[in-house]
Amino acid sequence: MGTLKNKLFESVLTICALLSAIGIQAQDVPEFRSVEGSRQIHLDFHTSEALREIGSKFDKKQFQEALKAGNVNSINIFAKGHHGWSYYPTKVGHRHPNLDFDLLGQQIEACHEIGVRVQAYYTVGWSVKDAEDHPDWIFKDRNGKDRYTEMKSKASPSDPMPWGWPVLFPEGPYLDLILKQTEELVKNYDLDGIWYDIIPLGSPNYNAWSKNDMKARGINWEDNHAANAYHVEKTKKFLKETRELILKHKPHGSVFYNWTTHLAYRNAFDHQLYAYNTKLDLEDLPTAWGGYDIFPYRSKYFANTDKPIVAMSGKFHKAWGEFGGFKHRDAIWYEAAAMVAFGAGANFGDQLHPSGELEMATYRNIGYAFDYVEKIEDYGVGADHEAVVGTWFTQSQAHDEGTARMLLENQINFVVANNLKDWSKLQVIIIPGNVQLSDEEAGRLSAFQADGGKLLVMGKGAFDGKKQRFQLDLGVKYLGEANYDKDYLYVARPTSEDLVASPFLNYRPAIRVKAAEDSKVIATIREPYFSRTWEHFTSHANTPYKLEDAGHPGVVKVGKNIYIAHELDRMYFEHGARVHRELFMEAFRALDIEPMVSADLPSLGRMNLLHQPEHRRYVVHLLYAAPIQRGSVQVIEDLVPIYNTNVELNLGKKIKKIYSVPDMNPLDYMREGEKIRLKIPEFTGHTAVVVAYE
Repeated sequence: MGTLKNKLFESVLTICALLSAIGIQAQDVPEFRSVEGSRQIHLDFHTSEALREIGSKFDKKQFQEALKAGNVNSINIFAKGHHGWSYYPTKVGHRHPNLDFDLLGQQIEACHEIGVRVQAYYTVGWSVKDAEDHPDWIFKDRNGKDRYTEMKSKASPSDPMPWGWPVLFPEGPYLDLILKQTEELVKNYDLDGIWYDIIPLGSPNYNAWSKNDMKARGINWEDNHAANAYHVEKTKKFLKETRELILKHKPHGSVFYNWTTHLAYRNAFDHQLYAYNTKLDLEDLPTAWGGYDIFPYRSKYFANTDKPIVAMSGKFHKAWGEFGGFKHRDAIWYEAAAMVAFGAGANFGDQLHPSGELEMATYRNIGYAFDYVEKIEDYGVGADHEAVVGTWFTQSQAHDEGTARMLLENQINFVVANNLKDWSKLQVIIIPGNVQLSDEEAGRLSAFQADGGKLLVMGKGAFDGKKQRFQLDLGVKYLGEANYDKDYLYVARPTSEDLVASPFLNYRPAIRVKAAEDSKVIATIREPYFSRTWEHFTSHANTPYKLEDAGHPGVVKVGKNIYIAHELDRMYFEHGARVHRELFMEAFRALDIEPMVSADLPSLGRMNLLHQPEHRRYVVHLLYAAPIQRGSVQVIEDLVPIYNTNVELNLGKKIKKIYSVPDMNPLDYMREGEKIRLKIPEFTGHTAVVVAYE
């Protein structure tokens, strides 16, 4: 396989040279990328010097048998872990003092013998050995403190050790070390890529080296904005130099920097630091890190970057670093199917025992899932997301996930609009309640409106940067903040019996707006008699509503647009009141959208439409599982059959055949004009409908 990849790359280089000779520059040629593994393992191996006989039970055949049992085709193995020790004979770093052979080299050899890709893991932000050898490298806050050193100074050696690591920033002499060790790895080992972990993307570093360097460059380190800009540029330097170094020696290899794709780090998104990755691993541990609805909208954002995406979860009951923790194989199976359903390769984290022996029980569980992935991966991994509904990605979990949940729970297929280049298929764009639009974004959305596109805006979505006015023509004018601490919404004649025809409580009040004269009011606001204060309160909680409508509306339709004065997205995320989701659907139905696909699944069902134009087919993935809270984690236990699911398609294509995956059985369907209707008699956990067109 390696020889084939190298020959392919040589062919690409030859083509680039020919194009250059006739005046076409190399940057005009799409970036060369090798095919990433679709069934991956992330094999943690953070081993203290207090552990003896590291790797003593490593056996190539046992390692291979475990990976075969897991049906694995790619793995991240450790070159250097968080304790700062390396697992090979390094001349740059420090080999683990209790390791007496080249564990990394033998693991690479074992993997390549059975056709498994290998990426070497390298820690950046956390490294105990480097921090202890060079305390001046440790990341400091503005007050010159760091949490790890402070915790350690207050503890006695026998005290329990909480979670925590010393943080290092890749600059100065520490960056020199990273570059030298990276070069050592890519020159000396037959690697398929490097996987860097823990890239510090949050607050600026204020250790002595960093402050002195800022002073030398004329940067006022006490200016938060300037200090952050400096560290963004330092991060880019690290990303650029390591990427160039790796691809110089491994032009067919992959490069990934963890945390550049995490939602929590605004620098990563504001400065598109994820662009330095050749692939995008989306690390979500749904059992312990916020549930199962983060990955779907995250996958849709990164699917627009034209890079391979990989979904990362874990085999653990909770999270990373858990020895002996097991997620049930059915949960792993469901998560893996969902990864493919949203266009991603599948990756599950494991942790290697210090002895170097893989646990067969873990790989039998993963293999149960990956055997299924192998059957369906050709109908999902790397496919295009397509929909007529777009959402605006805000990087606020409450607003993004709140919006996504209301759509997912109603099986409304959507894409993320911000970084989507082509809006020609979109009929509506939903803007959550906290968006502040730039002039460029407002201009693009205004052009979308002028071209017939519809908008659904919530709260202060579509405001300018100063939060003083709407940037778009929605037919409403901002009057001011709410008069009271809470309020109520009232839909006099709801179109669905699921929405109550009585005033219902909003846990956050609406802003006050004035709607255009020709607007259609969908929901009015009832204000309380007073806010609940020490001066005025009644009963246990919120004050009851007045009997007359307020002078400002709750939900209005003006022309083609819908405006919702409340942050329904945030309220639904924080409180989960079904009545708010039903109101959202009342407003959405008023837009009169013609979806490409619909399915009548229960609210915990998930649907996603993927397009594979190279195969001339659409694939509708259907999922159903019921995560429940047990202790501190969400657990998937009961995969129950779902019967008689009606699916309606409006794809605008001449259909050749429709069949289900993975059983490949043809499906009966009915035509009704441009629409196609069919029924899925039964599925458990996951199925997919393949629509082949001419």
